[in-house]
Amino acid sequence: MAKEITSRSENYSQWYNDIVVKAGLADYSAVRGCMVIKPYGYAIWEKMRDQLDRMFKETGHQNAYFPLFIPKSFFSREAAHVEGFAKECAVVTHYRLKNDPNGKGIIVDEDAKLEEELIVRPTSETIIWNTYKTWIQSYRDLPILINQWANVVRWEMRTRLFLRTAEFLWQEGHTAHATMDEAVEEAERMINVYASFAREWMAMPVLVGRKSESERFAGAVDTYTIEALMQDGKALQAGTSHFLGQNFAKAFDVKFLNKEGQQEYVWATSWGVSTRLMGALVMTHSDDNGLVLPPKLAPTQVVFVPIYKNDEELSTITQVVEKLRAQLHSKGVTTYYDNRDNYKPGFKFAEHEMRGVPVRVAIGPKDIEKGTAEVARRDTLQKQFVAQEHLTDTIVALLDDIQQNLYKRALEFRESSTVKVDSYDEFKKVIAEKGGFVMAHWDGTPETEALIKEETKATIRCIPLDMPEEDGKCIVTGKPSKRRAIFAQAY
Repeated sequence: MAKEITSRSENYSQWYNDIVVKAGLADYSAVRGCMVIKPYGYAIWEKMRDQLDRMFKETGHQNAYFPLFIPKSFFSREAAHVEGFAKECAVVTHYRLKNDPNGKGIIVDEDAKLEEELIVRPTSETIIWNTYKTWIQSYRDLPILINQWANVVRWEMRTRLFLRTAEFLWQEGHTAHATMDEAVEEAERMINVYASFAREWMAMPVLVGRKSESERFAGAVDTYTIEALMQDGKALQAGTSHFLGQNFAKAFDVKFLNKEGQQEYVWATSWGVSTRLMGALVMTHSDDNGLVLPPKLAPTQVVFVPIYKNDEELSTITQVVEKLRAQLHSKGVTTYYDNRDNYKPGFKFAEHEMRGVPVRVAIGPKDIEKGTAEVARRDTLQKQFVAQEHLTDTIVALLDDIQQNLYKRALEFRESSTVKVDSYDEFKKVIAEKGGFVMAHWDGTPETEALIKEETKATIRCIPLDMPEEDGKCIVTGKPSKRRAIFAQAY
């Protein structure tokens, strides 16, 4: 099966597509720019969703749901917001079809035109803040901490499975606060929730920082981001959290009576991650043999494959395997017994390797006699024989070791791919020949940022929150700079 995958060194983009399709994560659909998430891919997304949902609720948030359709007039109320999304919006203009009187199939009924066009949700700030106007009257109504799990549509011209599709799944948090400090604290809290999830569950190291003004979310005062580095040296924005100030409250006239009895506009945040995390997961850990999954997000953490010649051997192996599976289940480990009789063991090994199952256990008649089992780990492809009496404890420890090893490996790659430069010539050379994260001084102007992007295709990914002040000079203009920014070419 690995022969069906293009190698990373040959064509990284094709390698990625091959893994997504061959590992059964997603498929192309009949709708241009949209994808079908297959059961195995959706099972991984469910594990991501469920863990994030727990983390949101632990920080006091509740789930709700808002309409898919948004009146067009709502978008015109916040100028920066509409400018940022106008080119990506899908618009509903009619509400009925009819048979073509000329017998040419189904056509739009021209008499069924909407009085006001509806925008298919690209993001929900406008519809939610129109709703919050009816929910908020007093400081006693605040804060409102709402999250929704939904699909959104952004009409992309160049699409790639999971990374950029016209429709995708995500969550979007929308919160309302009585003070600026509370809203800023919320925005920072949630970007750190995302960072913890990426590091602890995805085994993906991320930088936490602020976006430059030109890279901010449309309508935001400040945007926080987590940025990851993929194996081809390109960055991927994995999640964002936005301090919206009072922009949307003013646009939708959302005021509250404060403790002093005065009317004041509400302060806002929004934050979200999407199925783009699936693409990040693939590109962070996988290899030329297929998908590699962190155990915490693997739908099946351990697969058992029996090696047998007849039904009697299979029956004996099955008794041993079921006992071992029960022990692992008691430890919270998910398992699968692949006793399909229409596939040979070699095929099963290759299939589960392709699908990134963290641990494979093979047991045959000789293993039964010796009381052992062959254990293979997906991350390093190493094998070892383990006594069956110690198998449960060994596998539990092994899963933890794989999770940590994947993070360590990704972190070492990022560190070796992060370069500090002090001249524009050096900057261009690194971007062109090596890629990765480039730390460079920037004068803070959008003009310089745009020039760098035009000449190198590199953008400012973030200014890390933990980046210390450092006197320097902009690599392009030579103007004074107090901090380095992180540049990279990106998805």
